[in-house]
Amino acid sequence: MPKLTFLPHEEICPEQKTIEVPKGTSVLEAALENGIELEHACDQQSACTTCHVILREGFDSLEEASELEEDLLDLAWGLESESRLSCQAKVADENLVIEIPRYTINQVSEHH
Repeated sequence: MPKLTFLPHEEICPEQKTIEVPKGTSVLEAALENGIELEHACDQQSACTTCHVILREGFDSLEEASELEEDLLDLAWGLESESRLSCQAKVADENLVIEIPRYTINQVSEHH
């Protein structure tokens, strides 16, 4: 089974965590099932950007993002070329290294 490594995040995942998940699992499902409370304001409906993650390794193993996901990602805080919505990114054959961005759109608007 592919391994997902979540890099340390100050609040959501203070310690690096590596988990194994079945192929076809979304990155968000894998995180939530393993105690990593990624924000997901739209309840996995691909309607917001709060579950945005950056894939530091394994990005090319994922299916391409849909046009809707691409449009939403354009709104994400801290967008990078390896950004995905974790609710839409399904694990394939390769291991993934996942960075949780420091902020989400919700957090940025709450702090300003």
